[in-house]
Amino acid sequence: MTPGPGNYVIVHSAGSWEPVKTWLAASAQAEVTALDSACLTYGVPALAFVLHAAGADGQDRYCVARDQLDAATSALAHRRVKAAHARIRRGETPAFAEYDLLHGLTGIGVHLLHHTPGDDALAAVLSYLVALTRPLTVDGERLPGWWCAHDPHRLYRPGGHANFGMAHGITGPLALLSQALRRGAVVEGQHEAVHAITSWLGQWQQHGDRGPWWPQTITREEAAASRPHVTGPGRPSWCYGTPGITRALQLSAIATADTSLQHAAENALAACLCDDRQLAQLTDASLCHGTAGLFQTAWRAAQDARTPLLDGPVHRLTDALTSHHAFEDTAFLEGAAGQALAHSTAIHDRAPASGWDACLAIN
Repeated sequence: MTPGPGNYVIVHSAGSWEPVKTWLAASAQAEVTALDSACLTYGVPALAFVLHAAGADGQDRYCVARDQLDAATSALAHRRVKAAHARIRRGETPAFAEYDLLHGLTGIGVHLLHHTPGDDALAAVLSYLVALTRPLTVDGERLPGWWCAHDPHRLYRPGGHANFGMAHGITGPLALLSQALRRGAVVEGQHEAVHAITSWLGQWQQHGDRGPWWPQTITREEAAASRPHVTGPGRPSWCYGTPGITRALQLSAIATADTSLQHAAENALAACLCDDRQLAQLTDASLCHGTAGLFQTAWRAAQDARTPLLDGPVHRLTDALTSHHAFEDTAFLEGAAGQALAHSTAIHDRAPASGWDACLAIN
């Protein structure tokens, strides 16, 4: 497996490229897969993302390898898009690994948007995501096009589920479609797709005594009842919680010049960050579901906010980020690499030069 995108970038911030070279050599020592299982966190797209991060300072590093990996990623994207459209034509529901950020076409699209935006593979991915937002009729019932046949643990369950998270749900595609609009990468139906997702998120927004929140997932029974079974927000993480959802909504609002939606998203995030009961659910400093991911997401949102509403809560998160013990595991999403990268943002209070957090779809 290709190591996560962040693992290589930390050492450069300390002034030495030698460990980076060693890690890159180790990651490419065995064959790097370009099979259809490859994605932003595994195989060719993951290593391509890393090499672009390594050259983000303008130095011509790894150009030949990077170009080869980009070509393989483009071909992979076209193959996976073709298979996804075939599934849609059959009227079948997807697995979230078809479209999500970590394993699916959204993650591949994030890499394409940030590093090879002129590639026609990006337009293919965006057009697929537009198609994904069109409803499907399953057993006579009209469902969102991203409704999954399996449960959140990827086990088949009758009825399946719809997923709200940035990592595995429809929030990731919303973030990519919105950021593509901001950067002028537009395909037919993209504005309508963004509207369809934001409307669905608006439909499922819950109103608690300390601010808005969303369920992590819903079942067919919950969809039929138009209300979730859970009665309060889960942990405020990047991967599934209010922070990731509100950042995607903020990005869509900016892309569509919807100031009302932007204010609502930023207010919802601020309420979440000021809710000690939600923050207490975070038990580690990981990017995926801990304080590192929460901080990096909130910091990015604060940079784009219309008011200074988020500045205070983000500053307080800096202390929370440094209060957790360092991981022994060097993993990116759930280990020391991600924690250190977010910590670097907190210390320097500026965007990472490598652009590593693009892989979280938050910028």
